[in-house]
Amino acid sequence: MKPFRIGLLWHSLRAGNLGVGALTLGNMALIRAVAEEVGREIEFVVLSMRESYTDSIAPGVEQYEIDSRKMLSPNGFWKKVGTLDCVIDIGAGDSFADIYGAKRFGFMWLSKQLTTAHGVPLILAPQTIGPFKNPALRPLAGSVMKQAKAVIARDRQSLTAITEVAPKANAQLAVDVAFKLPFEDRSQLRGSNGKFRMGINASGLLCRQAETGENRFGLSFDYLALHRRLIAHFTAQENVEVHLVTHANSANDKSDDDGARADALRAEFPEAIRVPDFKDPSEAKSYISGLDFLVAGRMHACIAAFSSCTPVVPISYSRKFSGLFGLLEYPWLTPVSGMSEDEAFSFVVSAIDESAAMQRAERAVLDKVDAMFDGYRAVLREQLAKGA
Repeated sequence: MKPFRIGLLWHSLRAGNLGVGALTLGNMALIRAVAEEVGREIEFVVLSMRESYTDSIAPGVEQYEIDSRKMLSPNGFWKKVGTLDCVIDIGAGDSFADIYGAKRFGFMWLSKQLTTAHGVPLILAPQTIGPFKNPALRPLAGSVMKQAKAVIARDRQSLTAITEVAPKANAQLAVDVAFKLPFEDRSQLRGSNGKFRMGINASGLLCRQAETGENRFGLSFDYLALHRRLIAHFTAQENVEVHLVTHANSANDKSDDDGARADALRAEFPEAIRVPDFKDPSEAKSYISGLDFLVAGRMHACIAAFSSCTPVVPISYSRKFSGLFGLLEYPWLTPVSGMSEDEAFSFVVSAIDESAAMQRAERAVLDKVDAMFDGYRAVLREQLAKGA
């Protein structure tokens, strides 16, 4: 029997944003486990935007890069989809929405529409869905979700968005597939040199937003000022090591580059340790597992911490944070609005005293996370069984 060919749409093998890579490797691990369970050989084809920031995080896996020309050409995306038995679309985690503009929505929508028009089964893997506030785009979103075999939300807010826009869609709830990202447990490093290993992930995107005053996400405090204040506070303590951790890097867009911002902060605070950029998301998660605490603006850096039982305070900038961590009943995160800089600073510093409680909460959730994928696994089994 020939291998079952699965297209992983809007996943990534070479993006500088390790969050999308974490979704890719986590989803591949989950899908492979189901395939082994049902005795089905599979092949992956990653269908991504054009990207070349890193070496492939999954050597040997085929990658097909999409651009406008390929999306519109009969010999491009359409032809490639015709070689597949199923397409699993993760929407880059949170891009199937209209908040990023009509162009990105158009790419997301058209890829789904072409897949279903070709008669290839489409599954929307666990992701943030919506919001869809544009009345011209809502029916388009609803139509492709209705045609999909299943639409899996990674939080309850997304599940609500699905049912509102596409009430007849096969909508289900799971959790972020990055919880399945493999890693090397380095928790034995915590406190090993007599120092409290304090990780700080300052998002290059949010720092730049604060610097320019644009504040596109509507944060109620100055993000960059908060991080400078936290670094100054912790580097002044003899028993603390501050680790500047990156999780999204961009060679072409320094405004969205954690690495450039970490370099600038290291120059400003030479006592801090500038952690080298990671080659892949598993390496990042392994490093984070050796920290005593993490404050992070990149959601998948937060998930890496949570799923390795590292106490973490996420600095929220969109509803995907409140959606996911609300689902996990984890209260130690700053809201997008409603906190001043002083309040956010005090919240983070006070949370360190609750590290033990944070770890207990993480462990309790991790005991339940695997079962949260059961509905998604059932959808995968059904597709993998076809043609067997």
